[in-house]
Amino acid sequence: MDARISEEQELLRQSARDFLERECPISLVRAQMDDPIGLPEALWKQMAELGWLGLVIDESHDGSGLGLVDVAVLLEEMGRVLCPGPFVSTAVAGALAIQWAGSPEQKRTLLPEIARGGLRLAFAQLEDEASWAASAVGLRAEPDGRGHRLTGRKRFVLDAPCANRLIVVARCQDAAQGLADDIGLFLVDPEAGGVETRTIAYNEETRKLGEVRFDGAIAEPLGDPRGAGPLLDRVLALARVATCAELCGSTQRVLELSVEYAGNREQFGQPIGRFQSIQHKCANMLVQTEGIRSAAYYAAWALKAEEPDALTTACLAKAYCGEAAAAVSAEGIQIHGGLGFTWEQDLHLYFKHARAAEFAWGDPTECREQAARDLIDVPAPL
Repeated sequence: MDARISEEQELLRQSARDFLERECPISLVRAQMDDPIGLPEALWKQMAELGWLGLVIDESHDGSGLGLVDVAVLLEEMGRVLCPGPFVSTAVAGALAIQWAGSPEQKRTLLPEIARGGLRLAFAQLEDEASWAASAVGLRAEPDGRGHRLTGRKRFVLDAPCANRLIVVARCQDAAQGLADDIGLFLVDPEAGGVETRTIAYNEETRKLGEVRFDGAIAEPLGDPRGAGPLLDRVLALARVATCAELCGSTQRVLELSVEYAGNREQFGQPIGRFQSIQHKCANMLVQTEGIRSAAYYAAWALKAEEPDALTTACLAKAYCGEAAAAVSAEGIQIHGGLGFTWEQDLHLYFKHARAAEFAWGDPTECREQAARDLIDVPAPL
């Protein structure tokens, strides 16, 4: 692995930081708490104009054709400012799911629309068990003359309230129960008949979760309606690594805020940063922040290079980064004392974001279980 950031990637990082510091202030992030869909449309349009939404899309479909490491560089900067919007759901997981599995017509129609910012996606997989394993998928897709009809419910769908298309994981009704190849991906218009979306109250108020009910809703298969299990594993790995990259930036910002506060806040006539206990906290936060960065970028490289253990690496990176980010944010609160969780301070936003990210796309326990099955070559339950 070449751990160096290229000159082009460094230019992307700096331009992204300059843009986000100017166009995505914390006031904009806070405004999403009261927004019913959590989408700053003007910012989303600007991101499309900059080409960010098409980074991983092939040039033949109006994208840039860049790799996951480039996306990680951008996501790190987005994490620093808690940039709202369905970027991971749409421009990473959704775009690559369509690019890998979609029919030529679907690619021609949908990918340019993602790059232009007109198509926003949400990935609907979780159900009552709240497990990302294929065995937990119970929603049925029954063949119909116009496509497939979906019946069931999806829980905790990130970005569902702002999405204008859902990618739904379902089991084909006419496939033998228990066979791995009966898992399929389906495109659904959330405004179509038989679809009901309800926003779920959540501690991460700047980004919205939804519950989606399907009652005979018509769905369009994304490519082949069967055999999507391996593809689903790759998409989840991408989303997990993208979340890790975002946590690189958010934890770095927590560290910066904490060090600045420790240098300014005085107690007993001196800055609290001179106390050994505070120094130890800051040192531990630095170690964990650098660990998050190393894990995220290695996992991104492994996926891009198609390393044999890339999916396992993504699981382990997500498990570590989620727990470490939550720990760093909690330490930041401790350094700030009671002030850290007051509404006026920004630190509580980073804390809530870290806790939400810890469970997004698979919590640490589930990710480690998946990695253990991969390492000892035990197939996942169907």
